[in-house]
Amino acid sequence: MLLKYILVFLVSMVPLIELRGAVPLGLSPWLGEPLPTVPLYIICILGNMVPMPLIFFFARKVLIWGKDKKFIGKFFNFCYEKGEKGGKKLQEKAGRGLYFALFLFVGIPLPGTGAWTGTLAASFLDMDFKKSMVAVMAGVILAGIIMGLAAAGVFGAAGAIIG
Repeated sequence: MLLKYILVFLVSMVPLIELRGAVPLGLSPWLGEPLPTVPLYIICILGNMVPMPLIFFFARKVLIWGKDKKFIGKFFNFCYEKGEKGGKKLQEKAGRGLYFALFLFVGIPLPGTGAWTGTLAASFLDMDFKKSMVAVMAGVILAGIIMGLAAAGVFGAAGAIIG
């Protein structure tokens, strides 16, 4: 059982997959017996949040450093521009509710959103670290709830009942 928890913790840390992939993995019979829900969520949230301070404080600096390097320059430049563009777009749409917008951006599980992208955008916007981490963590919790409900088939059942 400990190996399953370690696996979902590590999957939660992976960009693009994050908790959104780890929660369904932990709830699925693919690993054998599904993991208990509350400990699974706690492990996934912790795994998803561990890299966030590093991203907030260092990702922009690393991307700027690598933008003009021979082999990695194009990729680093792409990531830098994506982060900058995402931050500006978030700020334009949110106005004064920037932290709430960050919470929704991280919490609604759509492609290209999540804790990694949201934290990078917060870094590009020079948002307050503590407030950003609270908004990102709340978004991660919301994403976990949504993914847990989806993995349990709640949305499919609701669609069948309504439609």
